[in-house]
Amino acid sequence: MTDHARQYVAAIDQGTTSSRCIVFDRDGAIVSVDQREHRQIFPKPGWVEHDATEIWSKVQAVVAGALAKAGLRADQLAALGITNQRETTVLWDRATGKPVHNAIVWQDTRTSALCAELGGTDGQDRFREQTGLPLASYFSGPKAAWLLDNVPGLRARAERGEIAFGTVDSWLIWNLTGGVEGGRHVTDVTNAGRTMLMNLSTLQWDPTILSAMNVPESVLPEIASSSEVYGTAVGQLAGVPVASALGDQHAAVFGQACYEVGSAKNTYGTGSFLLLNTGGRPVPSKSGLLTTMGYKIGTEAPVYCLEGSIAITGALVQWFRDQLGIIRTADEIETLAASVPDNGGAYIVPAFSGLFAPYWRSDARGVITGLTRYVTKAHLARAVLEATSWQTREVVDAMYQDSGVRITSLKVDGGMTGNNLLMQHQADVLDVPVVRPKVSETTCLGAAYAAGLATGVWNDLDELRSHWRKDVEWTPAMDASVRDREYRNWRRAVERSFGWHEDGAG
Repeated sequence: MTDHARQYVAAIDQGTTSSRCIVFDRDGAIVSVDQREHRQIFPKPGWVEHDATEIWSKVQAVVAGALAKAGLRADQLAALGITNQRETTVLWDRATGKPVHNAIVWQDTRTSALCAELGGTDGQDRFREQTGLPLASYFSGPKAAWLLDNVPGLRARAERGEIAFGTVDSWLIWNLTGGVEGGRHVTDVTNAGRTMLMNLSTLQWDPTILSAMNVPESVLPEIASSSEVYGTAVGQLAGVPVASALGDQHAAVFGQACYEVGSAKNTYGTGSFLLLNTGGRPVPSKSGLLTTMGYKIGTEAPVYCLEGSIAITGALVQWFRDQLGIIRTADEIETLAASVPDNGGAYIVPAFSGLFAPYWRSDARGVITGLTRYVTKAHLARAVLEATSWQTREVVDAMYQDSGVRITSLKVDGGMTGNNLLMQHQADVLDVPVVRPKVSETTCLGAAYAAGLATGVWNDLDELRSHWRKDVEWTPAMDASVRDREYRNWRRAVERSFGWHEDGAG
C-alpha cells in the first residue's frame, strides 16, 4: 500500500471546451473541483482549432485551483491521472516546447479530401482491419499528415527528428514531466488507437499505415498502457507520479467499473457514446460500429470495446428550446412530455447533419413523421426524448449482431441522465435495467482509478468495483408488444430521413 501521507489522487480532464481537475479520496469520493474554459478557434468553415499553449496554462491553473480548494499540498497526492478529448492533434518543437501550429480538433473536417484520397479503390475500410476504424476526418493520423504537408518546412524538420506528435494526453504528460528538460513523450493505447496509426492487435504503430499516410515514425510517442507510471511531475506537482492516460470515453468505461464482458456504458451529452466491453478480443464490426480499445492495465492483457457514436441526442433538446422556442429551459421538456401518456404517433429523427452509427448516412436529414391534428407540443416533447432512447437501442442491436454479446444492464452518465422520463423510456426500449452511479463524474473518476491502481492506492479491479455505488436504477415496465410496435415505427421514421441531401447521396 502507498505512503499514508499521500491519501489523494488528482485527475485532469482536458475536454473539448474546458479543462478540469478533480481531487478524489481513497473511497473514490470527490474532494474538490476546479474548471476553466479555453477558446474555440474557427479559421474557416469546418475548421476547428485550439491553442495548445493556452490549454497547458489552463490545466496548470485548474490543478492549482483544485489543490487550493481542497487545502492540499502536492506531496499529499499519491498519483495524477489524465483523461482527454480524443483525436485532437498537436505537433510541437522538441527543442523549444512550442506548438508549430494550433491543435486540430477532433470535430475539424479539413482532412475529408485527404481521407477520400487515402481510401482509393478500397474506400472507407482500407485500414479497418488493422485499426478497427473507417477512414474519416475524425481521427488524428490524417490531421498530422495535413500539418506536415501544410506548415512550411515542417516535414523536413520532422524527418530530422525535431518535431513531436501527440494527442492532448501526450502534450500534457510531456509538459508535466519536464517538457524540454527531459519530458516523457508517451501516449496510452486508448489514445493511440484513435490516431488510425496503431495496429489493434500488436498495440504498436503500423508501418504500412505510417507509410501510406506519410507520417514519419520519428515524430510519434511511445505507446504505453493506460495505467502505469509514465514519469514524475516537476513544477507545481513536483514528485507526483503521472500514472494514467485514457481517452474520455474509455475513462468513463473504467470509472463506471465496466470490467466484465457484456458490461456497457452510455454517456449522454450533445451526442452520445455507447461502449460495450468485448473482453480480450477486438470484435470487427459489420454493423457501422468502431472497434476500439477499452483500456490496458500495466502488463496485463488489453481489453477491447465496440463503440457506437450517435451525433445528436442532447443537442435535439437544445434545438427544441432554442430554434423552436417551445420550452424555455432544457429541464422543462420532462414536465411537458410527462403531461401526455405517449407520443401521439409522432416521431422525430434528428439527422441534422446525417446519421452516425449504425447507418453512417451523410445524405440523411432530420424529419418529423406521423403528424395528425391530434399531436400537440407535449407529444413532440415526448418524441424528442424518445429519439435518444431509440437511437441507443439501434446501437445496442448492432453491438449484439457484431459480437453476440447481450448487455445485461446499461450504466449511464452525462447531463441527460437527470431526466427520469427519458431514463425510464431507455430501460423500456432496451428491456434491461438502466443504472446511474452516485459519482456522475465518471471520466475523471476513471483516470483517477487507473492512476491509483498503478501506484498502489487501490489493489485491484475488485476493490474499484466495490467503490461503484448505484444512485438510481430504472427497470423495464413496457409491454413487449408495445415495444416492438414502437420500434417498427421508429425504423420506418428513420427510413424517411434518407436521401434528402443530394451532395452526400449514397
